Amino acid sequence: MRFTRTKAVIATAGLALSLAACGNAGEDSEGVDVQADENAASSFDDGTRMKEIADAGTINVGVKFDQPGLGFNETGSDMPTGFDVDIAKILVASLGIDPDDTSKVKYVETISDNREPFLQEGKVDLVLASYSITDERRQVVGQTGPYMLTGQQLLVPEDSDAEGPEDLQGKEVCSVTGSTSLENAKAQGMKPVGFDTYSQCVDKVLDGTVEAMTTDGTILAGYAAQNEGQLKVVGDPFSEERIGVGYSKDYPEMCQWINDTLEKANEDGTWAEAFEANLGASGVETPDFPELDPCE
Repeated sequence: MRFTRTKAVIATAGLALSLAACGNAGEDSEGVDVQADENAASSFDDGTRMKEIADAGTINVGVKFDQPGLGFNETGSDMPTGFDVDIAKILVASLGIDPDDTSKVKYVETISDNREPFLQEGKVDLVLASYSITDERRQVVGQTGPYMLTGQQLLVPEDSDAEGPEDLQGKEVCSVTGSTSLENAKAQGMKPVGFDTYSQCVDKVLDGTVEAMTTDGTILAGYAAQNEGQLKVVGDPFSEERIGVGYSKDYPEMCQWINDTLEKANEDGTWAEAFEANLGASGVETPDFPELDPCE
C-alpha cells in the first residue's frame, strides 16, 4: 500500500470541553464493526511477526480499562470499549482475526507504568493505551502513528477558580505514574503526584486531596462527563501529545504494517467512524487524520 502523509491537527481545549458536555463520552458506544481479513495470512511474508500472529490466530492487546471514550471496561467483561480499542480492532482484523472474538483476542488491562514492560516481556503484542509517542520510549519499544493528537489540560473541581497551570504553581496535581504528564506538570511549576491509575487520581481530585488532575484533554473530558457537575476541564493545552501504537523492538517490520493499516482506515472512513462513535457524541467536528511518522 502506498504510504501517504497527511496534514495533522492538534486537539484543542474546545474539543475536550465539547466532549465533557456530551454525557458519557463514548462509554456506551458499541464502536465500529470491522470484519477480519480472510486473506491476511497469505498477504504477509514468512518470518514476519504479522505472519506468525495471523497463522496462530490469536493476539494479546494492551489497552486501558479506566478511560471513558478511549479504553473503558467498568463491567469487567472481556470486551472493553473506546477509541483506542476500536483502533486496536482495526489492526487485529487486518491480521485475519475476528476482533470481537475474545477467545482469540485478549484485551489486557495495561496501566501507564507497565506499557513498556508488557511489550518487552511479550505479555502483549500491541499497546493502544493513550500511549504518547516519545523519543525516550522509542529507545526501549517500537512506537508508530500517531492516530490521534491531543494536548495536556487540567481537570479541577467544578467550584475551582483555577483556569490553567499559572493558577496551580506549587500545588499538588496528580496523574499516573509512568506518564509524560507528570514531567510536563513539573515543568509548568506544579507539584506532580503519581498514582497507578487515572481513576485513583480522579478520586483524589473529588475528595480534595489534590488540587487537580492533568493528562490528555480527551481523557479528562471523559471523566468530566462521568462526574458532571462535580468536575470540569480548564485551560488551553500546554503540551502536544501524539497518541500512537506500541510494539516490540524485536519486530521492526510491524511498523509499516501498522502505518499501512491506519492509512487504509483513514482512506475508507473507518478511522473517522471510530472517532465519531466514541468521542463525537456531542457533535464536535471530527479532526483531520494525523500525519504518520515514517518507518525507518
